[in-house]
Amino acid sequence: MMNADVQTQPPPAATPAWLMLRTLVVIAVISGLLVVVAYQTTLPLIADKQRILTERLVFQVLPGAATKRDFVVTAERHLEPASAGVVGDPVYAAYDAAGRLVGLAITGTGAGYAGPVRVMFAYDPGCRCITGSKVLKSNETPGFGDKLDTDPAFLENFKALDASLNAEGTALANAIVTVKHGTKTDPWQIDAITGATVSSRAMGRAANQAAQRAIPAIQRELATLSQPN
Repeated sequence: MMNADVQTQPPPAATPAWLMLRTLVVIAVISGLLVVVAYQTTLPLIADKQRILTERLVFQVLPGAATKRDFVVTAERHLEPASAGVVGDPVYAAYDAAGRLVGLAITGTGAGYAGPVRVMFAYDPGCRCITGSKVLKSNETPGFGDKLDTDPAFLENFKALDASLNAEGTALANAIVTVKHGTKTDPWQIDAITGATVSSRAMGRAANQAAQRAIPAIQRELATLSQPN
């Protein structure tokens, strides 16, 4: 009987845990840097796209506008030029080609049936009234909620919606409210859409919020706003 020598290979050496950890750290750092670079690269593009979209919406609710200036109503209800670090509700002053103030675009939000309804409104400081509207964000039921932007009778509410101030100039003389369809009696009321009362009320809340926050500051600074530069 012959005996054969069996040669066995030694098992491969295990990779040290510290080396694996170092590799993972390097991968994580590189991935993080790539994310930061991508964010910094796309941020100006996103901001520019948002600026163009906002300008288009402002010119849509304020026909005749050719240029605009951006302002912010701060928590202290002061109107400040929009700039880095200034926080508040946006106000857009729009001017025609000759530099005359066409009107101002203000925004507000109201609770709807399926979530918040955010709206941009046109404000005319001459008549002290809201003269147009455009829904910016809505999750309302299709076929009902979209009527906020398309129903001719409902849009008539925003041709001359009263937004005059009280004697002190600190708030609206009459809060803007939505009433049941066919029961509107005052110029600060919004006649609701039949079958879409909740969505209509959201528009009323948005209009009232926008007006209460922005219009007192607008009227105080009207002389400044009337200057295009």
